[in-house]
Amino acid sequence: MKAKLLRIYIGESGRYEGRPAYHAIVEYLRSRGIAGATVFRGFEGYGVHSILHTASIMRLSEDLPVIIEVVDTQERLEPVIPHVRKMAKDKLMTIQDVDILAGHDYEAISKNI
Repeated sequence: MKAKLLRIYIGESGRYEGRPAYHAIVEYLRSRGIAGATVFRGFEGYGVHSILHTASIMRLSEDLPVIIEVVDTQERLEPVIPHVRKMAKDKLMTIQDVDILAGHDYEAISKNI
């Protein structure tokens, strides 16, 4: 089945309405019936401002990189992207085509489109 992978790159310390942004985004996606989202915490990384964030003992960061990966159909993702962009506040977001090889309920999802 054809689907989309939405990736949202934010910092661990990012906030949205007083909560961690990654948590607020995942809860929003869940409330909108998006098929799945996973949050990954990075060990090291930097963004557009070239500030290095690392989990190294010598330079322990309180703002480690976080990636939220979201998989669903384009039709289901398109309506939520504008709000997620507001929640992520100018952070990097990408979307790409993916082929779902296995997974629960994807056949049911594809029939609802």
